[in-house]
Amino acid sequence: MVSSPSLDERAYVPGGETQTAVKILVVGHFAVGKTTFIGSISEISPLTTEETMTQAGEVVDDLKGVQGKTTTTVAMDFGRLTVSERVVLYLFGTPGQQRFVQMWEDMARGALGALVLVDPERLADSFAVIDLIEQYGLDYAIAINHFDGTSSRDKRALREALDLLDDTPIVTCDARDERSSAEALITLVRYLMDRAR
Repeated sequence: MVSSPSLDERAYVPGGETQTAVKILVVGHFAVGKTTFIGSISEISPLTTEETMTQAGEVVDDLKGVQGKTTTTVAMDFGRLTVSERVVLYLFGTPGQQRFVQMWEDMARGALGALVLVDPERLADSFAVIDLIEQYGLDYAIAINHFDGTSSRDKRALREALDLLDDTPIVTCDARDERSSAEALITLVRYLMDRAR
């Protein structure tokens, strides 16, 4: 007996022309806005694995600068965005805590690149994330997530603080805003296309 899938496949793979699936990681440190980013831009209802934070997590999760956070990603986030009739982005959001780093290797397999979300008030938290992405050999762009109440930063100073190569793209975005998130992804995709030439 053959069972039919519970999800409508057309929601994930529309009929018509052959499409190229591109796997993109959305990464960043704890509480930087990865789940929000994917939720703002995904054309399907995103898969999220958000769970309520408990007192046990306070021992391992540094809530400094994010005191209002009540949930956290415990596995991954997943979303989909059709860029054109021929290109579809599959977005995989990774958990930001150090204890979940071991699953990053599996998630990085087959990824074309990564968008690294950064909180300008917690730049040092991004160093380990950027190191991991470079260790996996992925090309990446930096998206400075603009949080309420944060002042804008000079991109040259951010590039220097993050010790980035001159050609690594840096964009400012608001992970809550669909258009802003789309512009950050477009910047990454253009960079990846230029690198592939």
